[in-house]
Amino acid sequence: MCRKTRPYLIAILVFTLWVPLGACGQTAPRTPDIQRVEPPNWWVGFRETGLQLLVYGNDIAQFRPTVDWPGVSVRRVESVRSPNYLFVYLDIAPDTEPGTFELRFSGGDSDKELAWPYTLHAKNPDPAHTRAFDASDVIYLITPDRFANGDPSNDDIEGMGDPVDRSDPNGRHGGDIQGIAERLDYIAGLGFTAIWLNPVLENRMPEVSYHGYATTDFYRVDPRFGSNEAYRALVQQARAQDIDVIMDMIVNHIGSGHWWMDDLPTDDWLNFQGAPVITSHEHITEQDPYVSAYDAQMYSDGWFDTIMPDLNQRNPLLADYLTQNALWWIEYLGLSGIRMDTYPYPDKHYMAEWTRRVMLEYPDFNVVGEEWTTNPAAVAYWQRGQQNRDGYVSWLPSLMDFPLQSALRVGLTTAEGSAMADEHPGGLLQLYRALANDFVYPDPGALVVFPDNHDMSRIYAQVGEDYDLWRMALAYVLTVRGAPQIYYGTEILMSSPATRVDGIIRSDFPGGWPGDPIDGFSGEDLTEQQRAAREFLQTLLTWRRDRAVVHHGDLTHFVPRDGSYAYFRHDETDSVMVVLNKNREAVDLELARFAERLQGFDSAHDVVTGETLPLGDTLPLAPRSVRVLDLR
Repeated sequence: MCRKTRPYLIAILVFTLWVPLGACGQTAPRTPDIQRVEPPNWWVGFRETGLQLLVYGNDIAQFRPTVDWPGVSVRRVESVRSPNYLFVYLDIAPDTEPGTFELRFSGGDSDKELAWPYTLHAKNPDPAHTRAFDASDVIYLITPDRFANGDPSNDDIEGMGDPVDRSDPNGRHGGDIQGIAERLDYIAGLGFTAIWLNPVLENRMPEVSYHGYATTDFYRVDPRFGSNEAYRALVQQARAQDIDVIMDMIVNHIGSGHWWMDDLPTDDWLNFQGAPVITSHEHITEQDPYVSAYDAQMYSDGWFDTIMPDLNQRNPLLADYLTQNALWWIEYLGLSGIRMDTYPYPDKHYMAEWTRRVMLEYPDFNVVGEEWTTNPAAVAYWQRGQQNRDGYVSWLPSLMDFPLQSALRVGLTTAEGSAMADEHPGGLLQLYRALANDFVYPDPGALVVFPDNHDMSRIYAQVGEDYDLWRMALAYVLTVRGAPQIYYGTEILMSSPATRVDGIIRSDFPGGWPGDPIDGFSGEDLTEQQRAAREFLQTLLTWRRDRAVVHHGDLTHFVPRDGSYAYFRHDETDSVMVVLNKNREAVDLELARFAERLQGFDSAHDVVTGETLPLGDTLPLAPRSVRVLDLR
């Protein structure tokens, strides 16, 4: 038996043991009780007034709930296979007074009456509470476990497993929410206006729990990162520094340590519930007009990993639960956006409904979906406003621009005029053609653009640790259309293997732990090139912050020629010219062919170098350089 097969079979064996135990329950008599009610609280003021409560406790299904609070009524009650769940649907009238009331449970085989206090708050009426990020922002992506350890006392929590071991690239290292809060000055000082945190909800998994993508409790921050209150305080502190917070969410799957797994509510709570099957990862099956039912199921219903059970969003009880969870976190924290992990993997009709409901309740909110493909047509399929041939209607405002990221890597690292294996050109023409494909998107300016992220080799590694190419990559991402996202540590040239090694891609930020020999936050002991890189990025970020023409202006680009590529961001009164020069020698760029965009301007200010240059017949370009020019 090969090594790759053995863990999979073990996972199936463990899983099949879990299900009967949950189904049969305990043989000894049990005292009915209530252990959980989720969501733990709610708000008055949502447009849709229904509220599902998941009530969990020993033999709770034999009880029936009542509520005595003006404006709140029991709409319906759903029992399921497991006797330990009750799904209670309430209706909350728009004029209901906020306050705390009792959910009372009685009847059944027991003379006992159970009660649970439940609180309704008033929904925050201030639009700034959920102010959305957009293309005027630059997002700093953080893997919390690897950024900074602000509270060493929560490194290891009894009963959570997976102890801290900084020597293990796949182990927990101890970074937390407090560490991020203590570095907000650093993040704001660089010029970032938003942070996106990899997931911080509970991941009670025996190993490799640091990344956060195997949720084991949808309503609890992992105590090794902090608490719900600490997360909310971070959002408030960030807002005070004009920094938005974007939450990473996952509705496709959970971790095998989720508390549901000991007692699954229904026989169809998971896809392939009796015998897990791994997804095909063949994204295009969602758009394929000729797809077989078999292949469609293998992609959408297959498990992402043997330790990540795949949720069945076609179950209406689970669907309501997951949607409400998103609304709860948006309102509780005051988020500026959600990054939805593995957006195309769940049931796509559910995702349309999930996004519709989020955008209904928060019309000015923003959600960016992860569709990891280099096919722009497949990405565009999911964006709001797309007229799909199969009639699929999406409400998703934004997506991660993986096609442009791929073109950036290829465009910078392959020779001009070279041919790729599939007959596509190498060099900067890759970038030009990728951007020309924007005609497939309903709103290309809403996409999130990035040089790398937590799931791929760092951009410095992708360009062969070539500092000149790194500068071009960063300048491009910060001036092209869309909302830029930069991964933590990029500013100090953090690198990784050229091929994907997750634990090293997500290495510790130097200086985030007491005793680190290098402090990347203060800049002490950084190399001269690292300091220059941070200054370069900071200069561009500070300049970009108030440049509306770069946020939302039009874009005009010119076919790359002789190793250089020029494009303009412009509106009725303002214009910026960006030029990438991959040549290893200085070039005098002839300006005649750019006349349509240079008309009315006679000089340019180079944002990076501080030079003021005349716009005559030619523009001097240094070898392997980028110019970002404010036209005057």
